[in-house]
Amino acid sequence: MRVVTTISVVVLASAGIGHAVVTSLGENIARVDPFKDMKNRPAGGHGMNVLLVGTDGRDKITEEERRKYRLGGAPCHCTDTMMIVHIAADRERASVVSLPRDSYAEVPAHTDQTTGAEHGPHPIKLNAAYAEGGPQLTVRTVENMTHVKIDHYLEVDFTSFMRTVDVLGGVSICTAKPLKDSYTGLDLSAGTHTLSGGQALQYVRSRHVDGASDIGRMQRQQRFLAALIERATSSGVLLNPMRFRDVTRAVLGSVRADQGFGTDELLDLGRAMRNFSPSSSEFTTVPIGQMAYVVKGIGSTLKWDDNKAGALFQSLRDDKQLSPPHKAARAKTVRVEVAPQQIQVQVENGTPTDGLGKRMDGALAATGFRTTGRPVNAQDRGARHSVIVYDPRWDRSAKSLAAALPGSELREVKGQGPLLKVIAGADFKEVTRVRVQDPYQGETRVVTGDQVVCT
Repeated sequence: MRVVTTISVVVLASAGIGHAVVTSLGENIARVDPFKDMKNRPAGGHGMNVLLVGTDGRDKITEEERRKYRLGGAPCHCTDTMMIVHIAADRERASVVSLPRDSYAEVPAHTDQTTGAEHGPHPIKLNAAYAEGGPQLTVRTVENMTHVKIDHYLEVDFTSFMRTVDVLGGVSICTAKPLKDSYTGLDLSAGTHTLSGGQALQYVRSRHVDGASDIGRMQRQQRFLAALIERATSSGVLLNPMRFRDVTRAVLGSVRADQGFGTDELLDLGRAMRNFSPSSSEFTTVPIGQMAYVVKGIGSTLKWDDNKAGALFQSLRDDKQLSPPHKAARAKTVRVEVAPQQIQVQVENGTPTDGLGKRMDGALAATGFRTTGRPVNAQDRGARHSVIVYDPRWDRSAKSLAAALPGSELREVKGQGPLLKVIAGADFKEVTRVRVQDPYQGETRVVTGDQVVCT
């Protein structure tokens, strides 16, 4: 009885300290009102939905950090990252859905935050909603697109991200292949690395590792978030009020949140995450129907697959676990390094046979490749064998495309960029189905944290 009584007193005292610590921290959160005067909002579902927005804010970054981690240049005041984080009603599962920054969106009528001009509804890239109307227009646009009611808004900038990673002592990331991006300075060899805050920022910002661009970057962001959850839940941070205070102070020191995201919500999330394991979190990206949907005045956008996206967001509203990963057909499938969904292709007809280019374009698109959908005729119409023209920086993508077109010739051309060109030859008959080696790449699918963290 004495032991039980003593333990009870310690638990109650710790809870009291924890509440006091978090209460003091909650008072220092910068506040925004993303829900002001919002009408006709979606009906609330079960569980809690947080719109997590990453901006390119860098006001508190030192000059040394700017140079070291390639953070120079003026910020665009737009969102680099956007995710819906759904915490299940039983607090035993977190579902994270990435919303691509270049998603085709239609914003409702609003007042431009920068110019003060009145705008009617119009098309836009999703990340530009923040620049035009700040957090409020961002929330309105996301709710209109997903029909998911956003309960809380959390905005993270470069500074808070780096501080969070550093106060946790770094986060472990595994990579089967070297990752190098001259734009961000990322340079990781194959293997396991413990990333500091600045290195982690390079990892989640890199878009030029291969031809994957933003899709690949979102997957790395999801992979990193899974590793971050694993680090926070396995390091004892959530069980130690003082360490919890240090981490929370680092996180909240330069974030912005809605008025309702306060002490009770922080404690609720802290209690929930104490029971989390990597398998408690699941990650996916909103399904894309058209990868290069061109809109006049906006450029190339990503158009969602209405049916698949609708089913995904219905699962969030119903507080259901997301669908299991899609199992690709195994028959006559060749494994490759880069998923076809990440490879951009322009087809040219190199033969006098009318319609051959269109047939190849359609066959590649049906297999998952991001074709332009607009095949053209090549200057030379006497090609006997198909030729793949590629930039050496995208050599792994070229090899994946070559696996889908057996017998094709690889031709290296510096400066070609991420768009691979295929000159269809007279020997073309069909496209071989290819499948990525890494189950986390490529197709829109759901993965759990234990599938992607280091083991």
